[in-house]
Amino acid sequence: MNTQFWLVQAFNGVSYGALLFLVGAGLSLIFGVMRIVNLSHGSYFLLGGYVALSVIATTGSWALSIPVAAIAIAMVGLVMERLFLRPEGQFVTIRDAMLALGIALIFRLWIGRVFPLMLPGATGAFIQAAVVVVILAIPVFLILRRISAVAIETDTLRQVLLTVGFAFLFQQAALDIWGGNNMDINPPPLLTQSVVFGGLFLPAYRVFMIAMAVIIGIVLWLVMEKTRMGAVVRATVDDAQMARGIGIDTNRVSMFIFALGAGMAALGGVIGGAFLGIYPGLDFEMLPLAFAVVIIGGMGSLGGAAIGALLVGLADNFGKALFPEISYFTLYAPMVLILAIKPTGLFGRE
Repeated sequence: MNTQFWLVQAFNGVSYGALLFLVGAGLSLIFGVMRIVNLSHGSYFLLGGYVALSVIATTGSWALSIPVAAIAIAMVGLVMERLFLRPEGQFVTIRDAMLALGIALIFRLWIGRVFPLMLPGATGAFIQAAVVVVILAIPVFLILRRISAVAIETDTLRQVLLTVGFAFLFQQAALDIWGGNNMDINPPPLLTQSVVFGGLFLPAYRVFMIAMAVIIGIVLWLVMEKTRMGAVVRATVDDAQMARGIGIDTNRVSMFIFALGAGMAALGGVIGGAFLGIYPGLDFEMLPLAFAVVIIGGMGSLGGAAIGALLVGLADNFGKALFPEISYFTLYAPMVLILAIKPTGLFGRE
């Protein structure tokens, strides 16, 4: 193991950490602002890659796939947040209607399978089956309207069950739409070459990943530290109740942060899909890494997310290169150590 080996492994670890920053920074902000354990965050990474593949197949433009995937998945996150995580006003009615239709559809499919002659449309027209579902959904909807649910941010178990349920729904939807084959996102030829630096041949794409993470990190830092919107977000992270007391609309802040986090995860899916590939199960592989970044760096801190991503990327790369048999230990050992010394993470607030 010469100097070149250590430099190459360090570069690979930094580039992987750059990717983890895109995924972990959004999750850290969601944690810090909304206090919600979002176990569907890895699904945004996976869906972002799949949407990018569809854009590339349709337009042939890799550059166009980056903003389109980020915006599309940000909208998915926005709908999820408004309807299921923080519903208010008319969104509660829409959520209850969607849940009622879903429950009615499951009930209709079960009855149609067990008693195929009991309901019309068991093997017949789609319209007949749809009418039955609507009829079954009406009493379910009326029951849901009479249930007064506790706010989800006060119930960790509901957060886990709801978001992991969405993770499975997103995974199944991706499987039905794009299939189960491994796919690769092919970047432009310019990024498939190597860059010579100090006698080392470094993949240009990994250099691009590091540059993207640095640019996005600087932009986010400027927004969070130098703008009124950033001050509002930081106030909500520090004390949401006090922020509401001085007139800050924390619901709008949470909506913005959730969409931003989902979009950043999708951006990571597009960029990471070039060397990780896109395949079913990738979401649950990225999720624990994103949580490791958040736990090490601390909730709601961009600087913490950057340091945490760098540590996780280096630990993962060096662990696999030096100790492949115990690579998981070398990956999560820093997280355990930091939790033992500072439970809130390196830059987390009490």
